[in-house]
Amino acid sequence: MNHSIIQAKDVCVFYNDKQALHGISMEIPEQSITALIGPSGCGKSTFLRCLNRMNDLIANCRVEGSIVLEEEEVTGKIDVNLLRKRVGMVFQKPNPFPMSIFDNVAYGPRTHGIRNKAELEKIVIEALKQASLYDEVKDDLKKSALGLSGGQQQRLCIARALAADPQVLLMDEPTSALDPISTAKIEELCLELKKRYTIIMVTHNLQQAMRIADQTAFFYQGDLIEYGESKTLFTNPAHPKTRDYVTGRFG
Repeated sequence: MNHSIIQAKDVCVFYNDKQALHGISMEIPEQSITALIGPSGCGKSTFLRCLNRMNDLIANCRVEGSIVLEEEEVTGKIDVNLLRKRVGMVFQKPNPFPMSIFDNVAYGPRTHGIRNKAELEKIVIEALKQASLYDEVKDDLKKSALGLSGGQQQRLCIARALAADPQVLLMDEPTSALDPISTAKIEELCLELKKRYTIIMVTHNLQQAMRIADQTAFFYQGDLIEYGESKTLFTNPAHPKTRDYVTGRFG
């Protein structure tokens, strides 16, 4: 197993008085794909949002416990903008900004002070190439990103996250709004990206987790029931609840 880049210990999340996560502890190895699975409302996305402090944006949400990203305590006094540069996020529905393809990808680097045109161009082209989108849009960089197809928009959002040069990429059901062909492209892309980045993905698609995740965590009602190598978790789960879920008895 690779060196772990994130260590979560006893992470609890409360919305007002309602507890959404109960003492989640797990280590996430770098340069791998970790899938978070489980029924709706079981805490997967809540846990994902802890990793780059997106829960800060939700009123009355309180996070307890410790999350360490390479020696640095995420839940402490870390600069949140810097954290979100290191831990990028791709959402369920593609959300390109209403601007050109180029400006979408250049948005992060510009925010972090890069103004040099040649340097921006280099970053944008590299990010689009990494997101397997460059060949499809290279003649249209000045056109609005809103004209792209859903699958292209999602790859653009991945390119936008990569342009900030993150270490970790969080993906919240990145293919649930896409057709099978676009989904396959994003899965292929993830397998390519894990050579350089750590990917943590919430997915409802168990086949997807089986196909691409190195390890899988099964959440149920705010608890982490089981976490381990995907192959083992799907073919020989240790916990009866995991077995019931992966064999489709509930979901």
